[in-house]
Amino acid sequence: MAALEAKNLTLSYGNQYIFQELNLTVQKGKITVFIGGNGCGKSTLLRSMARLLKPQTGAVILDGHNIASLPTKQVAKQMSLLPQGPNAPEGLTVLQLVKQGRYPYQSWLQQWSREDERMVREALEVTGMSDLAERTVDSLSGGQRQRAWIAMTLAQGTDIILLDEPTTYLDLTHQIEVLDLLYQLNITEQRTIIMVLHDINLACRYAHNIVAIQNQRIFAEGAPEQIVTADMIEAVFAMKCKIIPDPIFGTPMCIPYGKGRTVEIPEPQPANLVFS
Repeated sequence: MAALEAKNLTLSYGNQYIFQELNLTVQKGKITVFIGGNGCGKSTLLRSMARLLKPQTGAVILDGHNIASLPTKQVAKQMSLLPQGPNAPEGLTVLQLVKQGRYPYQSWLQQWSREDERMVREALEVTGMSDLAERTVDSLSGGQRQRAWIAMTLAQGTDIILLDEPTTYLDLTHQIEVLDLLYQLNITEQRTIIMVLHDINLACRYAHNIVAIQNQRIFAEGAPEQIVTADMIEAVFAMKCKIIPDPIFGTPMCIPYGKGRTVEIPEPQPANLVFS
């Protein structure tokens, strides 16, 4: 089943076309990752699917309806977006940030409820942020801050979560921490997750479906084992590489050669040992 669909989507900034008549189906309950070089249109496509960029032609379909025709609060109850490098106002606590995820459910007639309180509490717990709820967001480490923003998106209670480069600026430990959290949400709660990632190996490890974008078009789409090949990497990233199975997870693992040269690794030489 489709969670989101792009149908004949044409996107542009001014007179510059980004995509023309693009078609894409995002599977419900799966993790889909967009990969591609800088400027290829990954983030633009994600923004359009989140209704932040109006298409020139075509439509994004959410739950059988053109997303452009749906009320903003209805969309916010079905789909949440974590943009790249979000910033919180100075002095805002983690709890205050996470509570903002419940904004779509507030109105003059319906103020803060027990359901709102439950969703906020659960979002803090599942992201491991309960003990940091009273800390200000700007006092947190990079990984903690990213978890706080993810907690806000979870409190929103949507079945679809879109994230633009959620591991940017994070060290390896925090990258794995954030991606493991999203993976568990997908497994335990069947959340549909759509991400932009730069790291091909992490994309292969966590994604059910990869969309490779090159020159503002979809170059390849499918399971990592099906589409991540040396030829695809060279076409999309202009880089020669070797693809081997990840020794732990068995997913495709990209070993880059580098542009314009081949790295030769010398054979190990036996040590000269002297015994007395």
